[in-house]
Amino acid sequence: MSDFSEELVRPTTEDEQGEPCVRSGSGMCFPWLQNHIESIASGGKQEKDFAQTTSACLSFIQEALLKHQWQRAAEYMHSYLQILEDTDSNKRQGAPEIIWRLGSEILYYHPKSNVETFNTFADRMKNIGITNYLKISLQHALYLLHHGLLEDANRILTQAETWRYGEKSSSQEVLITLIQAYKGLLQYYSWSKKKMELSQLDKDDYAYNTASQNMLNHSWKTSINLCALIQIPGVWDPFVKSYVEMLEFYGDRDGAREVLNNYAYDEKFPSNPNAHVYLYNFLKREKAPREKLISVLKILYQIVPSHELMLEFHRLLRKSDKQEHHKLGLEVLFGILDFAGCTKNITAWKYLAKYLKQTLMGSHLAWVQEEWNSRKSWWPSFHFSYFWAKRNWKDDKTLACEKALVAGLLLGKGCKYFRYVSKQDHQVLKKKMKQMKKSVKKYSIVNSGL
Repeated sequence: MSDFSEELVRPTTEDEQGEPCVRSGSGMCFPWLQNHIESIASGGKQEKDFAQTTSACLSFIQEALLKHQWQRAAEYMHSYLQILEDTDSNKRQGAPEIIWRLGSEILYYHPKSNVETFNTFADRMKNIGITNYLKISLQHALYLLHHGLLEDANRILTQAETWRYGEKSSSQEVLITLIQAYKGLLQYYSWSKKKMELSQLDKDDYAYNTASQNMLNHSWKTSINLCALIQIPGVWDPFVKSYVEMLEFYGDRDGAREVLNNYAYDEKFPSNPNAHVYLYNFLKREKAPREKLISVLKILYQIVPSHELMLEFHRLLRKSDKQEHHKLGLEVLFGILDFAGCTKNITAWKYLAKYLKQTLMGSHLAWVQEEWNSRKSWWPSFHFSYFWAKRNWKDDKTLACEKALVAGLLLGKGCKYFRYVSKQDHQVLKKKMKQMKKSVKKYSIVNSGL
């Protein structure tokens, strides 16, 4: 059938021919499986029954997958297929889903697998595991999407959309809605292409009206498919983004705002940082008041203190007229730099150096003390060690200077980091170093008796 299938039916080697072996339904010989089976013991006695064999196979497949031994896993799978003949009805009923999950994983990564092989496997599994038809169809379509086969994926989703088996269960209902939503994403992709084409046409041109009408038809179908899914509690980022973009394009800003507000604030939905990011970006496009923007980012800050939007959050807080916002602005900067991934964020260090100095000049020593008290036991080694002073100075002298000012203000001129950087001779940064030393001498919290 394919190179992958041919690989699975490899002939036995001379060393294997003389050994006892387990044969699969296709006549494949697995001497190594026989050895494994014979090593299975229960209560000191060797057991070679059906259940032991399939259980051993499953363990070996899982081990092979963990080690990325795709060919070995594929060979075990051939033998594991006998689980479909298990006399235990519960095991037999659950087998198709296990076979699909393991088999699709193997086929996805096996170097000799291809789309044709995957399609054949998926079609067979849909017929064997009839109750898993919708799940398999959805994953099959996603595989095709990954390979850029949009029309094939759409065909699979269309077939699944109309499929029914027995009484419709709640799980089937959700899966059908999800399948329709993915169809909606494909329709959104077509709509986006038409939108791009439309932007290149003259509005007075007849072709513009035709293209505009085609877009409208696509958007109507897409909105129906997407809207149903995003009413169900869950994380639906790509579907929400697509739907909101279409609503905005057709001028329904109230509808877009409602969708985003529900996605971010409805308690039925799981906590999702992206929901607040989408709402914030939408409000920015609407030129919403600063207070509204701050309220959205404040929730994002509570969920992900190191999010890239936190520097923008700090700028908004700094521009506010409220003192509580100014205090929060300092907290946000400290919060960002608590995370290892932000230790070399030069913008964050610049903001902290400048804002820390302004805060101390503004007689808000208590604010600094509140933030520093919970960090003074670990920030010195985390940020301000002699090792980091040498490394930062070598890699990025501007970063080292900003950090040195923060270190001096928090730990005084005796801090190892500050001392190392302040003793370096650098003509370009000479003026900056002089100002840094002066600021530390005048405003360091160590000099304030803290």
